[in-house]
Amino acid sequence: MTEPVLIKRSILIAVMVVVQTMTPPLVALASLYLVALYWHISFEHAPSTLAVIITLQFLVLTRPPRDLGAQLSWRPVATSSSVVGRWVVLVAVLLVIGHFTNALPLYPRRAYQVWEIVTPALLVVSTLIGGLIMRRVVSSAVGNRKVIFAGYNVSSLALARSLETNPSLPLQVEGFFDDRGPDRLNMEADTRLVGRLSELGAFAKERNIDVIFIALPIRHIQRVLDLLDDLRDTTASIYYVPDVFVFDLIQARSSELNGIPVVAMCETPFYGYRGLTKRLIDIGLSVTFLVCALPLLILIALLVKFSSPGPFVFRQRRYGLDGREIIVYKYRTMTVSEDGTEVRQASRTDSRITPIGRFLRRYSLDELPQFINVLQGRMSLVGPRPHAVAHNEEYRKLIKGYMVRHKVRPGITGLAQINGARGETAKLEEMEARIRHDLDYLRRWTPALDLKILVLTVIKIFRDDQAY
Repeated sequence: MTEPVLIKRSILIAVMVVVQTMTPPLVALASLYLVALYWHISFEHAPSTLAVIITLQFLVLTRPPRDLGAQLSWRPVATSSSVVGRWVVLVAVLLVIGHFTNALPLYPRRAYQVWEIVTPALLVVSTLIGGLIMRRVVSSAVGNRKVIFAGYNVSSLALARSLETNPSLPLQVEGFFDDRGPDRLNMEADTRLVGRLSELGAFAKERNIDVIFIALPIRHIQRVLDLLDDLRDTTASIYYVPDVFVFDLIQARSSELNGIPVVAMCETPFYGYRGLTKRLIDIGLSVTFLVCALPLLILIALLVKFSSPGPFVFRQRRYGLDGREIIVYKYRTMTVSEDGTEVRQASRTDSRITPIGRFLRRYSLDELPQFINVLQGRMSLVGPRPHAVAHNEEYRKLIKGYMVRHKVRPGITGLAQINGARGETAKLEEMEARIRHDLDYLRRWTPALDLKILVLTVIKIFRDDQAY
């Protein structure tokens, strides 16, 4: 938590956090009320419908309190994308529930269409205004807090740059302390070396420093302990900044386990409400697609079945979440069904591919049965593409970090696919490029990124010449 770094806790800040958290669902409810009032919609005879709507709004739109530092960062595009993404999830789930409960015909179509369009605009505006008010409250509550760093390295410099380039954060960097000279440190021109580590305690007392970040390497733990002893005579807040840039981190975050602080260095991005959001998007969009595309799915199955001998669905073992084996469905596109210790990848002139299969593979229609895998919970709409078990066993020995991609459910499409990393991987470098995109997806995941990948996938289906 970063609140103590930025400001002493106060009732006003706590109230603002609660207001920011509760504003989105309350705005959506107010919008629903006004629309219902205009179209004379009454929920008196359908209290269960209203209860479902209210419950879903609070579950999807209410966000757990974030660190104050994240709230103070002015990122209107990212904030707006997050709000719209959560709204799309809510609307998709409500439409699915309304379809299966026959509740949709009970209300004017134009009424909920207006609600669906107007509400996200109100949510974005109210969220951005709430962020502006929060920044005003914090900046008026205290002046700049003075910050110094013990140790000059990549981590401390990155943090200092982050503080200096974000005017919303009430922190002023006074400089760095290190036992090495400027020449050995290769210090940048606009950074200031104040003194040696032994001088830090006296400087902190004399200048009334508010926050001290200790950024010494872990191997120098004794120096860290000595420095902490020297700083016991100050009232400064002290934080340890591990040199994380020496590691290749996936979803790094700090937490505690039974009161013991721990730092996640490689973890799934789908935990807590983020996992719920991801799963709701998967279920809502998959059900909608399967219902709408049912005639197409039946037609493709008949074409595959009667165009060549064999079943119309091909089942293959692949690795899923946490590296566990799953069964993935595809329309059969070849005259053979390989699922052994050796699986030959399809090539552009592969004689095993049937005429119908070639058309299906060209437009990725052979992947459509995997929407059922999504509903089963084996796959997600977006994620690293699952590889055959034989390929996993081969590449996990050749590519560093290959198995990390299995920290999430495999996807029907992914970041690698929209960046052209699909089709045959005849060279090891081609598979390495695909894995880099997969791991980048784990680092960068947001609901907005998923929606972007889905949209770009549809566009690229008709332009991609690497599908065969």
